[in-house]
Amino acid sequence: MQRQLPFFFLLTLTTALGLNSCQNRSISEENKSNLPGEGVTVTPTYVSLEERFQTEVVNIGLEKLGYKIGKMRELEPALMHTDLAEGGLDYTAAHWQQLGRKFYENSGGDQKLEKVGVIVDNAVQGYLIDRATAQKYEITNLEQLQDPEIAKIFDTDGDGKANLVGCNAGWGCETIINHHLEAYDLNATVEHESGKYFALMADVMARYRQDKPILYYTWTPLWTSSVLVPGQDVQWLEVPYTSLPKTSTSSANLDTTYQGKNLGFVTDKIMILANETFAQSHPSAIALMEQVQIPIADVSAQNQRLREGEDSASDIRRHAQTWVKEHEERFQQWLDNAQSKSGEAETGRQGKPMMIND
Repeated sequence: MQRQLPFFFLLTLTTALGLNSCQNRSISEENKSNLPGEGVTVTPTYVSLEERFQTEVVNIGLEKLGYKIGKMRELEPALMHTDLAEGGLDYTAAHWQQLGRKFYENSGGDQKLEKVGVIVDNAVQGYLIDRATAQKYEITNLEQLQDPEIAKIFDTDGDGKANLVGCNAGWGCETIINHHLEAYDLNATVEHESGKYFALMADVMARYRQDKPILYYTWTPLWTSSVLVPGQDVQWLEVPYTSLPKTSTSSANLDTTYQGKNLGFVTDKIMILANETFAQSHPSAIALMEQVQIPIADVSAQNQRLREGEDSASDIRRHAQTWVKEHEERFQQWLDNAQSKSGEAETGRQGKPMMIND
């Protein structure tokens, strides 16, 4: 005969399970509402599509802390810094410490902006020419372009001057390139082509495929050095001596050498920059931003995927999600550390540890 459980026992068990279920649901709901970013929308900004990847990595962390990400804005450097300072934007993961110094100071500096952390270190800039031309004419230094015969090798429009593909008008690198041309007495023989950089680089790539001489400026991290590999396809040019505009860099660090060559540009740091009011109001967000670091090789590799066609917003978001998954343990530690800051200013409450897969 099948043994029957007493009715009182069944009633007690059912009631206990129901209470436990309600309690768990209550705890879950409470934990969800205890996230430090609950109810806060964050608006990020960047300069070029190639910087959206590192921005998305930060966004993923902010979302785990409860923040909602507003529409990201792609802006020119001067406007980006101004809008950040005025509070129309909250943060960027694309501030170059030295290259963007003028934009930072002109937007109010430390009074309105806060340098939070270095997200990409050892960013390099400089001038390159194709290796075949470098070897044929023994060109190693930008100063050699003072010679009209050498400069003419890189003439692409028939005016007798070398055509140097530079960077967009209004960018910090434009100022430095123009300064170099004057400081090294190159204005008479070299023309700085300043326009839409990636359109200009498409022409550089086409000339290279046709075995024609090329002369261009670039920076890292960027896909250009994956396609035209320094030391293999192209060669860095040295400058005769270091000369930089006073507004472009601080005098505290003028190390412009890379792999034993003086490239003329300070080895830079790409930083996360936040609006000062936002930074003071959201310590958990700032604590996360202080920690996020992405190897320069990872950014360059992602940029190459952009060039190969994976350049939609959803593509870049997927790239960032994959990077986070591949660095799960480190990312989780960043979240835990940031979560420990909750309550200092934004909510006054203790939140639960957020897991990457939540």
